Amino acid sequence: MTINEVHTTLDKALHVNLDQRRYGTFAEIGAGQEVVRWFFQAGGAAGTISKSISAYDMKVSDAIYGKCSRYVCRERLEAMLAYEQDLNLKRLKLDRGDTTAFFTFANTVSARNFHGTNECHGWLGMKFQAHPRDESSQILIHVRMLDRTNALQQDALGIVGVNLVYGACMLHHSPDELLKSLLDNLSTERIEIDMIEFSGIEFRHVDNRLMSLKLVQMGLTNAAMFGPGGKVLQPSEVLRKRAVLIERGSFRPVCKTNIDIMRCAYEEFSKEEGVEEESILQVMEITMKNLMEDGRIDYRDFLARADMLVASGMTVLISDYFEYYRLAAYIGRYTKKLVGLTMGIGSLRELFEEKYYTQLEGGILESFGRLFQNDLKLYIYPLREPGSDELVTIDNLRVAHDLRNLYKYLIDRGCINQLMNHDEKCLGIFSRDVLNKIREGDASWETMVPAVVAEAIKSEGLLGARRE
Repeated sequence: MTINEVHTTLDKALHVNLDQRRYGTFAEIGAGQEVVRWFFQAGGAAGTISKSISAYDMKVSDAIYGKCSRYVCRERLEAMLAYEQDLNLKRLKLDRGDTTAFFTFANTVSARNFHGTNECHGWLGMKFQAHPRDESSQILIHVRMLDRTNALQQDALGIVGVNLVYGACMLHHSPDELLKSLLDNLSTERIEIDMIEFSGIEFRHVDNRLMSLKLVQMGLTNAAMFGPGGKVLQPSEVLRKRAVLIERGSFRPVCKTNIDIMRCAYEEFSKEEGVEEESILQVMEITMKNLMEDGRIDYRDFLARADMLVASGMTVLISDYFEYYRLAAYIGRYTKKLVGLTMGIGSLRELFEEKYYTQLEGGILESFGRLFQNDLKLYIYPLREPGSDELVTIDNLRVAHDLRNLYKYLIDRGCINQLMNHDEKCLGIFSRDVLNKIREGDASWETMVPAVVAEAIKSEGLLGARRE
């Protein structure tokens, strides 16, 4: 059976079973042993499975893998993968290590409980040798299970697990193809994959920030996240029980104004009732729309922006939530703490343009109802129009006549807040002007961006800058 002949989930399991090089362990906690079941059903499993284990009892699980604060988390998954792969090598390497590429598949999952009250999600991973005697490589993914019944969630989990095992064994040479294959025989209505991380010798050239972007681009998830240092993050774990402050932008490049907007908003946001300063998560968000200005994504341009945001020490969210109310709903899925959005006055003006809400039955009113339903707050950075001394704020911003009462109501209610603690020198700095100066070789751009960003641009030759 060739790769081109593999179509169904059972075909994939059989293809792995027939590969005499592959041999390993399946360790599954939660939702049954749904992945290994496919390999048993396919036939020839004796040539593939060294062990199948399911340590459901917490004390049993702790005794094998060590204690853990939570059982459905990355920490537990990585402990399972490391322990079981180490056992494979200790027990079997001497006898068959020259001809066998050992692997461990593991998952830890919370499928729908009897009352339907839990978060349905799971961590899945594959630690494997691409070739006999190789160092191990690793793939981790996090999934959200969207089916309404436990049985359907188990079924979907089994399929995505087989896809992961097959991808690691047969497609490890092409991470893009592996990524695409994870939802074979599934749909995004059943499974969402919101985090993936490649590591190890086989993936030494893979940039996980780019893989996070491709998760969103391919429609496997609506949002992906990475943090300072470029480490990919699982959004629900990062956002859980945190007060969140978000700034949306193109960040091409990150300029002093972007940093000043976040600083100003943070100072005001941290004063809000119920917000503990140490719990605030500051996030810079880039939408797919901002990445596709020319109708396509320039991956080098994306990585340049990512490098600058990482240099600034920011957590980065990539999303396809063009509408702010959809972004607010996404954040509200994981935290009940206060959420703040900070933006320039120009973005607030666009927020009140009704042309953006024609797809909603209730139009702009429905949009604002969704946006502010969980006490979300907007923090607005002022604008000094070029060639004018007038400072545009929420007090003198012009909105459509029939929306003025709504606009005033939202200000009076505290939903829209003006920032006046800005740095006056930042008002005249715009990313588009900085980009033009970089491309024209005008060195004055260096004064318009934070020093760490200027250093990143020059040392890496980002955005067309001359590399130093």
